[in-house]
This record gives sequence, C-alpha cells and structure tokens, in this order.
Amino acid sequence: MKQTILVVEDDKLIRDLIRIYLQKAGYEVVEAADGEEAKEVFLTNHPCLIILDLMLPKLTGEEFCTWVRAQERNEVSIIMLSAKSRTEDKINGLKMGADDYLVKPFEQEELLAHIEAVLRRTGQFCQKITYDGLCIKPRKGEVMLLNQKLKLTKHEFNLLYYFMENPNTVISRENLMNQLYPYADKLVLDRTIDAHIKKLRKKIEENPAMPKRIITVRGMGYKFVAE
Repeated sequence: MKQTILVVEDDKLIRDLIRIYLQKAGYEVVEAADGEEAKEVFLTNHPCLIILDLMLPKLTGEEFCTWVRAQERNEVSIIMLSAKSRTEDKINGLKMGADDYLVKPFEQEELLAHIEAVLRRTGQFCQKITYDGLCIKPRKGEVMLLNQKLKLTKHEFNLLYYFMENPNTVISRENLMNQLYPYADKLVLDRTIDAHIKKLRKKIEENPAMPKRIITVRGMGYKFVAE
C-alpha cells in the first residue's frame, strides 16, 4: 500500500522535480499549484503527508495549514517549505501545525530524509486506500467519503476493504462469501451478499458527485471500479 504525498508548490519546475523524485522513491504523488486547488486535492486524495510551500497564490501556505488541521488534526503530516530561515519563522510554522520545516533551497536527498523521518513517527496512522474521494483506513476502521465519515456495519466495512484491495478485478460471490462468512452455509448466504452490496452501494454512491464503484458482472460476480 503506497503512501500518498501532496505537493503544494506554485513553481511548476520545483513541483515537477519533487514529484519525479518522490515517485522514484516509491510514493504516490498528487499536486496543487495554489492553496485553493490544494483543498480540493486534499479532500479527494487523503494524503499521508503534505509538502507545503508557504508563498502560494489565492490561499497562503499558513492559511492552508490552518484549514488542514481543522479537517484532520493528527492524521496527515505537514512539511513546510520556505525561504524564511529565521528561528522565529520556523517556530511559528511548527506552532501553526507543521511537523517539520525545511528552508529553501534544499537538496532532494535532504527532503526525502525529512519525509522519511516524519513518516517514521506518524506512518502507523497513515495506512489508507483512496479512490477519488472514497478513503478507507483499515487500522482505524474508518471510511471517509469526501472527507465525511460513513457509518458502515462490520460486514460492509470488510466487503469494501476487500474490494478496494482488489480494484478492477471481478470477484465471485463465492469468494466474497468466503471473506465475510468463511464457515457458513453457502445456500443461506447467496442473497445475504447481494443485500450487503446493495446497502454498501447506497452509502458510497448516494452522493451525486461520486462515480458508480461496484458493478455487477453478469454470471461472474462483482467488480470495484477504480479508474
């Protein structure tokens, strides 16, 4: 399960360099060029860590940091980037909610070392699978839809987790029943699986902004669409 990093930087050259370097290091990378765009990308992708330039158009890095902490106070790490090198600037950034503060210019290896250090401290809380605004957090037993918590039953949660671990793969009813009810009688459970999926679909697809995720593959089973 790759960890997702959001790079918020208005300089496209710097943003591209960071993205390419982090992708080579094995991270999923999403980007934003200003503070307002960063809000949308954040809500859609639920990153584990944000690399945040402070000098941004539309919404400053400080304002975006404050907004993020109001959304998920401790579930995302923030590394601030700034040309400001005074001690008081670093202290203000950390007090605002940053986990680390890196002064420009910096070497790519230095940035990666800071990322790894921060994630060593917080990574255990950052196991997520995200597809376009739908995010499951297995260790916390939570599901978020456009940054709002969904109330799922145990079976609905396990069903969604299995689907999201196996995207774009046709899964038979028998396979799903073995995941949810490994010791039960298949004859009793055929309709039960269908009922769980019907309820799960309603919960994750009721928002008109969300795409159809769980589709029926006639004669074969179900598939979770992640494109």
